Amino acid sequence: MRILVLGGTAWLGREVARAGLAAGHSVTCLARGESGAVPDGARLVIGDRSDPAAYAGVAGQPWDLVVDVARQPGQVRTAMAALADRAEHWAFVSSASVYAVHEAQLRSESTALLPAYDGDVAPPEAYGEGKVACERLVLAALGDRALIARAGLLAGPGDPSDRVGYWPGRFALAGQDGGPVLVPERRDRACQLLDVRDLAGWLVDAGLRRVGGILNASGEVTTLGAVLDTAAAVAAYDGSTVAVGDEALQAAQVEEFMGPRSLPLWLADPQWAGFLSLDTTRAHAAGLTARPMADTLADALHWERELGLARTGRRAGLDRADELAVLGGAAGSTAS
Repeated sequence: MRILVLGGTAWLGREVARAGLAAGHSVTCLARGESGAVPDGARLVIGDRSDPAAYAGVAGQPWDLVVDVARQPGQVRTAMAALADRAEHWAFVSSASVYAVHEAQLRSESTALLPAYDGDVAPPEAYGEGKVACERLVLAALGDRALIARAGLLAGPGDPSDRVGYWPGRFALAGQDGGPVLVPERRDRACQLLDVRDLAGWLVDAGLRRVGGILNASGEVTTLGAVLDTAAAVAAYDGSTVAVGDEALQAAQVEEFMGPRSLPLWLADPQWAGFLSLDTTRAHAAGLTARPMADTLADALHWERELGLARTGRRAGLDRADELAVLGGAAGSTAS
């Protein structure tokens, strides 16, 4: 089969290309070539999708499957114009951020959406609205020839966000320096993740089987406590943890979930209580499977070690010295 990946040099796109190659298919990647190299065996076509002419090198041939991870409506609009009539099937990676509400548990594909972004370039704060617009463009052009995968939290080696890998990496670092690990006091909040390699393999398989429609794509719903326990286990951590409550973390100006100076995966706002809780019944019926969480976190730890456990300036998480300072000033903390 002939697979075209719009991207292929960054995290998910590269894994999609790898999955296609591993299954014995011919893989071409259209990318600027600035985020890294394509996997060995894939063909790279250089093109900047902000320029409609970028598709000239791939528009003159048929494709059994096109996989797109774009977040900008303008890029999706030009891709539809250049490639919709050349593709047998299309897999577009959307996001759970398209939903307008995140409080309810197990949100389904019929949950209300944000309004679609009206424009070609959505700013970061309109990420969800931009993805809604992208979905609509794909469905309008391709109908049932399109698979829309609303991905949840992705994890695994190569993660540029630093989110999930923070936890096994932090337990491993604490195991080296002998200090405690700061963890959220509430362990019962919903948590759900999917290995990026499992999503990539499913996109290729389901896309080539012509699976269509909108499907939530993530792993099984568990709890934050279960994720933390697994992270500690893969890091072989037997030291102490200090649980800090929501109010103390907020008083210390620790950000929720992601970003600089955050506590990854921690969600205190009740309006976001169901963010990591998607109903994935349809995707699993369509063949999506998830490897054991311990395998994902072990590989994420290997990646963290390559980057440096004690590195500073993380995209998500607390620097170690800052973490210990927060622990020193937090009130109402409990150790275990």
